Amino acid sequence: RNLESIMGPPVFREEEANKKDAIGMVTALAWSEAGGATLSVEAVKTKGHGGIKATGQLGSVMKESIEAALSFVKTKSVELDIHEQIFKSYDVHVHLPAGAVPKDGPSAGLALATVIASILSDREVRSNVAMTGEITLTGNVLSIGGLKEKAIAAHRAGIKNVIIPKANEIDIREMPDDVKKDVNFVPVEHVKDALIMCLKERTPEMMKKKD
Repeated sequence: RNLESIMGPPVFREEEANKKDAIGMVTALAWSEAGGATLSVEAVKTKGHGGIKATGQLGSVMKESIEAALSFVKTKSVELDIHEQIFKSYDVHVHLPAGAVPKDGPSAGLALATVIASILSDREVRSNVAMTGEITLTGNVLSIGGLKEKAIAAHRAGIKNVIIPKANEIDIREMPDDVKKDVNFVPVEHVKDALIMCLKERTPEMMKKKD
C-alpha cells in the first residue's frame, strides 16, 4: 500500500485499449526488447490527389508496409464499397502516436490495411480487437515473432480478441493460462478475414455522407 511513497510515482502507466468503436483507429501489437506493447494506429483522409503521408518516427520497413497496405485496399475497392474516385480525390495520412519512440518492422501490416480500409470506406473499427501480422500485396497474412509477449500486452490492456496469422496458431499453446482463458485468438490467412471481423457496417449517417 505504501509502495508509491517509498519508490515514487509509477514509471510506466497501465496500457488501455481503445474504448470506443471509431473510424481510422486500430490497435496493433508490437514487440521490443522490453516485451510486448499495444500500439495505436490512426489514419485520416483529407482532400487531395491520392497521396500518402506517414508520421510517428517510422522506419523504412513500416513505411513500405503502409504503401503495401494502401495498394491492397485499392485492389479490393469494389468489395469494400470504396468508389474509385476516392483514391483520386483524397490523400491518406497514417500516424502512429508516441512520436519520440522509433517504430519499424512488418508486423503492423494487418493493422495498417485495416485502418486504411476503415477511413476510405467510412466504416468503424471494433475497439475490442487488436491484431498483428505481416501482409503481402495480394493480402496474404504472414507469420510474425514475439506473439507471446504481444498477447500478454493485449491481455494487460483488456483486449478480448486478438487477430493473429494462421501460421502462428501453434504459438497459442505457449501463452500463460490466464491469457488463453481471457483472450479469443482469431487466426487468419488473408486480410479480408480480418476486415470481416473488424469493420462494422456503415451507419445511415455515413451512407448519407458518402452519397
